[in-house]
Amino acid sequence: MKTTEQMKFNILFKSARTAVIELVKQGYYFTEEDYEIYIDNKLYCKSNKVVQSIHNLKPQTSYEIYVKNSNSCSEVVTFTTDYEFVTLNVKAFGAKGDGIQDDTTFIQCAINACPKDGRVLIPEGTYKITSLFLKSDLKLEIAKGATLSAITDRTKFPILPGIIESYDETDEYNLGTWEGNPLDSFSGIITGINVENVEITGEGTIDGCASKENWWENPKVRRIAWRPRLIFLNHCNHVTMQGITVKNSPAWNIHPYFSDNLKFIDLNILNPADSPNTDGLDPESCCNVDIIGVYFSLGDDCIAIKSGKIYMGAKFKKPSENLTIRQCCMRDGHGSITIGSEMAGGVKNLVVKECRFLHTDRGLRIKTRRGRGKDAIIDGILFEDIIMDHVMTPVVINGFYYCDPDGHSDYVQSKEFHPVDDRTPYIGELTFRNLECTNCHAAATYMYGLPEQKIKKVVLDNVAISFAKNPKSGVPAMMDGADETTRLGLFANNLEVLELKHVTVEGQEGEAFITENIDNLIINN
Repeated sequence: MKTTEQMKFNILFKSARTAVIELVKQGYYFTEEDYEIYIDNKLYCKSNKVVQSIHNLKPQTSYEIYVKNSNSCSEVVTFTTDYEFVTLNVKAFGAKGDGIQDDTTFIQCAINACPKDGRVLIPEGTYKITSLFLKSDLKLEIAKGATLSAITDRTKFPILPGIIESYDETDEYNLGTWEGNPLDSFSGIITGINVENVEITGEGTIDGCASKENWWENPKVRRIAWRPRLIFLNHCNHVTMQGITVKNSPAWNIHPYFSDNLKFIDLNILNPADSPNTDGLDPESCCNVDIIGVYFSLGDDCIAIKSGKIYMGAKFKKPSENLTIRQCCMRDGHGSITIGSEMAGGVKNLVVKECRFLHTDRGLRIKTRRGRGKDAIIDGILFEDIIMDHVMTPVVINGFYYCDPDGHSDYVQSKEFHPVDDRTPYIGELTFRNLECTNCHAAATYMYGLPEQKIKKVVLDNVAISFAKNPKSGVPAMMDGADETTRLGLFANNLEVLELKHVTVEGQEGEAFITENIDNLIINN
């Protein structure tokens, strides 16, 4: 007789009005079987997601919750929602939500007036806005059926200056940023500057309303200032976003910048596949970041981890570190998880596990180059329990990424040995464990370190890669000399240690393992 292990779940997050559960060992982003959630013995919803939000709860109230599917039922778990003092409905402040009136000032008034432990509620409706600015100790709920719909007239947006010199000319204040440099940029649709203890929750939507007729027209041309992010968090602490959908961002969707202790839970981040520079979530020089249960479908990298191009990384030396990405689904972007290329401050201690990558160009994508600097250290990277399907190249580590005006120069692109100096980046240890990659196209892996500073160590442990029956050709890495290819096997060049444990590559053309300039090759298949 077959026995079924009892379903288990954890309370991942709770506030006064909402909670999030995460099922244990029930699949990667999607569950293996649909299940039901019961609150106080009443059916709340049916779901097929491992991470599921529960909305419309009452403050300071105890609830009993359990989950079940056709084979198993969990134990009952009791939790109590948080305290809430008062709710400020933005319509009481003059907002109409009719999709016509500019509601920015009225919603901002409600935010500014909200006391600690209060809630600003945006009820059903379409609210035209430019930029809203957060404040500390704020709980902002965007209810089901509510949309914050951004105005696209750039003359109505505030500008965040890149650098403001201090009075005594010994320091500076940085507000605006663009692709790793301190440059004037428009404020985000939602902007937080030096705020802490903020929650943005709900079932509603923030729509940047970007298109090729406005923000996406000539996207690389600065007009007045650089394009705004949908959500921009500058020097913030303890911020949680949960439940909402963000879409059609003018540039990067969510950009935390020099911020710490952040949680992004059960979000939907959506942009057309051909939208320019619409990265999903880009932590830049951030510490202690959790990205859990997030669905991405967009036009660039789903998650891009950064720490400044050159100036900011060298000056502040603040890496992005201690990041956890779990139970996410990445679809249609250039890279599922990207490190760089603007990472002069380094990226350390990243764990990615229990995720699905679907139809992206690359799975893990590391982009670095000479000139990023000695603080551009990538180390302590773990990818574990990942399913990839129709990912062009599952693993790309590129030490010759051709960004910036000098990207094709001999200094950046030469495969000859250069002296190690203050401009030389470093790639440390990376581990890939329990990867199932099907329907690949261009290459199984493409790992190319610098000859003078080889990649320290790469471990591939229990990794199965197979190619599509009718694969498309593609360029596996953006570097000179990486020609378009189809069914290239496991390619690795300039590594100190490459350790292969139970690695299979099927359907490739030619050799399965192509290794060059590897100091220590360990194969245990």
